[in-house]
Amino acid sequence: MKRLEGKVALVTGAAQGIGAGISRVLATHGAVVALTDVSDAVNETAEALRGDGLTAHGWVMDVTDRAQVDGVVEKVIEEHGKIDILVNNAGIYPRRRLVEMDDDFMTRIFEVNVFGMFRCARAVLPGMMERRYGKIVNMSSVTGPMVGTPAGGQTAYAATKSAVQGFTVALALETAQHGINVNCVMPGYIESRSAWGLRGSRVEEDAEEAMKEFGMNIPWGRQGTPEEVGELVLFLASDESRYITGASMVIDGGNILQEEFLGPYHPK
Repeated sequence: MKRLEGKVALVTGAAQGIGAGISRVLATHGAVVALTDVSDAVNETAEALRGDGLTAHGWVMDVTDRAQVDGVVEKVIEEHGKIDILVNNAGIYPRRRLVEMDDDFMTRIFEVNVFGMFRCARAVLPGMMERRYGKIVNMSSVTGPMVGTPAGGQTAYAATKSAVQGFTVALALETAQHGINVNCVMPGYIESRSAWGLRGSRVEEDAEEAMKEFGMNIPWGRQGTPEEVGELVLFLASDESRYITGASMVIDGGNILQEEFLGPYHPK
């Protein structure tokens, strides 16, 4: 039997990158997956999963809009009867120095990265509490709760990802006696198209080599993949993690273990 057979999952920010990787892993292990994203490209991602024989549906949803969040959650429940798993993955990471940051910039990043999680969790919790079962996985980052970045310009982003960790702890305590697990995943460097401009060439022909070279700074000798993040989320979304709640788990190939980088690392 597949680990998530009979479960229904909703993943935000699922059009590409980590969200798409998580969705693929959950669906591969038997879940019905509702992929949501502010971009209508989420429908193409869902279609690709269906083309591989998986059960996936795309929904355009803006996590900053309560009506959209509540509406999509209601429709998913109408179609599938429940939502067992929520993966709060939607997030943005624009860079700007604090002295150059206006209030609109600050508000926007918190609306997506933090309050978006509030809205999604609030929408699914009544059903989970009624059934005394639910898994909520929040995507934080090592940036903020554990490390900074020498590139700078990430005070707002780091603050939001620290807030996600605090939200996880408080919500886990608030919902534990309702049979709901709430945990947090903290990725390090994960390879995705959206990272090309931050870690290497923006030119597609050069990006693969640039990403490979960047990965040599990491003890594991490479960046992680979205599917590897998905495997950790799978564990937290399964009943194998039934006695884990309020936890934050790092997945970064050992990168935060370094006091000083002496690489590059070349895996055998």
